[in-house]
Amino acid sequence: MVAMERLMVCLCMCVCVVSSFNIPAEMNRTIQNLLQHYKIPVKERFNGRPVFSMEALEGKVQDAEKRVFLGGVLETYEKLINKMMGQLPTPAPQAVRTDQRPTITSIINGPLTTGNQAKAAEGRLRDELNYILKLVKTLRKHQYREQDKVLQGLRHLQHIQMDDLIIQSKALWELPQLYQEASLLTGSSRRQRRRRRAQRVKTHLRG
Repeated sequence: MVAMERLMVCLCMCVCVVSSFNIPAEMNRTIQNLLQHYKIPVKERFNGRPVFSMEALEGKVQDAEKRVFLGGVLETYEKLINKMMGQLPTPAPQAVRTDQRPTITSIINGPLTTGNQAKAAEGRLRDELNYILKLVKTLRKHQYREQDKVLQGLRHLQHIQMDDLIIQSKALWELPQLYQEASLLTGSSRRQRRRRRAQRVKTHLRG
């Protein structure tokens, strides 16, 4: 539960930092409502250990690399929110007293009991979580489709059977082409950085 609370806090902090042009106001309000349920102590919220470290987005990281990381973050949020929705308590059905005749009002509205209030609160939480989930899924589907392919490829690498002779032989055979691709990509990145530096110098001289 603590990990889930921290993830919700992380999402809320990201919402506060990003321009409101990109974040719907309703999303902000919904997250604030959810945080009233997923409460944690202030010292835990600001303990210096974010769920998703921003270090992956800092330094000389290229936009393409950032998108791969953020695509993984969105995928994690999908799994997390589905988990949170599955953990919402389901109130037990109320026992019906056979000696009490129901009235029209009680049939239509139901008695104002603690059980009904808990059920209503659960329904609101589920609706709010589902709203956030839809936003995350829509962004991931329409803006991070290519990054999903990269993540799937990375997950495949984790399951390679490294003690298999056939795998070892085929991997050696494929290495020259992959090594060349990796080398060319590194050289291309360096050339792009040099061009950007040269362009900044020209702009500075013209100014």
